[in-house]
Amino acid sequence: MTTQYTSAQFRHSPIAVTDSGVGGFSVLRELQQLMPHEDFVYLADQWHVPYGPRTMQQIQYFEEGITRIFLNGFEQIPPAKLIVIACNTASAAALHHVRATFPQIKFVGTEPAIKPAAERTRSNHIGVIATAATFQGELYASLIDRFAQGLHVHKRACPEFVTLVERGGPYDEADQQQVTDILAPLKAAGIDELVLGCTHFPFLMLLIQTAMGVGVEIIDPSPAIAKQTARVLKEADAERGRDMPGHTLYLTSGDEQHFRNQLEALLGLKNPDVRVVKWSADDESLVMR
Repeated sequence: MTTQYTSAQFRHSPIAVTDSGVGGFSVLRELQQLMPHEDFVYLADQWHVPYGPRTMQQIQYFEEGITRIFLNGFEQIPPAKLIVIACNTASAAALHHVRATFPQIKFVGTEPAIKPAAERTRSNHIGVIATAATFQGELYASLIDRFAQGLHVHKRACPEFVTLVERGGPYDEADQQQVTDILAPLKAAGIDELVLGCTHFPFLMLLIQTAMGVGVEIIDPSPAIAKQTARVLKEADAERGRDMPGHTLYLTSGDEQHFRNQLEALLGLKNPDVRVVKWSADDESLVMR
């Protein structure tokens, strides 16, 4: 354990949470509920959203730049004490890379909840929906190898779902039909567990559950990610304490007003603390605008 995790000042530093867009809100709200006294900084890299079509090298480059701004701090915000990569695609492509590149800070990643699906299935048929990049990563392959041997795993890339969430609701019958059509092969396969392998997807829970029917359990990994974050903080003696309520700063590398609209639509926030960050011309670093 490094000395930074034992100082009172560091305990009061924020937890950083990042995603390509607003999907990570599903993780953030669980973190806020579990640890209401912690400060958070959420960064939506909407300049580059979606990450799904990006190469592994591009995503690693983006995560390096994001990590640097969290490590350096800005204005009155101290450096982060922990970074949660609330994005399955970024975790699959860059989690091991940033851990090796920035050993001075701890990371919590996001991975498809294959283990609980494998434990709960009765039909031995489970489904996983994610981005193509998540399916191509070594992390996904290792989870299948460790936990799903002997099971029938039916996967489906759903980039359209990311677009739906980033666009925002309310969702109509056409949206429901699109979701139903995309998930039809999984329903036909007879799965009884469906893993949400992208943090955007919990915001489509009603549409997905309607498409799959009552006989399929939908597994959202967000609560487990929040619990893992709390464990890491406790083990590192980095919990803030309960002296006052926490505050959350919301950052976007995209359009501020659109981001504010998404915060209100998805989290019910009327007047959040929002600031805009801008990428350098070479996509190497982020600065406050």
